[in-house]
Amino acid sequence: MTDSPRLAELRQQEEDLVFTSFDHHDAWRLGSLIANHAISEGHGVAIDIRRHNIVLFRCVLPGATADQEEWIRRKSASVLRFEHSTALLSEQFSARGHSPLGGGWLDHGDYTLAGGSFPIRVRGAGVIGAVTVSGLASDEDHQLVVDGIRGYLKTVGA
Repeated sequence: MTDSPRLAELRQQEEDLVFTSFDHHDAWRLGSLIANHAISEGHGVAIDIRRHNIVLFRCVLPGATADQEEWIRRKSASVLRFEHSTALLSEQFSARGHSPLGGGWLDHGDYTLAGGSFPIRVRGAGVIGAVTVSGLASDEDHQLVVDGIRGYLKTVGA
């Protein structure tokens, strides 16, 4: 079975958007870049960058709701468990015709496949964290994160 164009695009994003290193300063700069873009577009989103259970960056913009906290927690848990973006996971499981959230495999209260969370993958180390945006439609959340990471990697010359 061959990948759909969307699945191939999502896989390529994960291959391309890899950091050479990532520390607390990178989290601040990346999060600020995403936040500034969201502000300029008038998006009421929440932004979270975490290394497993340690929050390295958090920003909640006007218009975001308390629900975004839950979405962020569940999206980032999915990325950290499967080491792929929630958009890629959603597309993969949809193509297979089933969801890990059904049948008791994963608890809906702990995980979601809604787009908007992306792995922080460091060359030679693997996935060390997640960047998550919540507040827009799933595809828009995902694109905000991808654009932010792509822009950040250009600024650091990665």
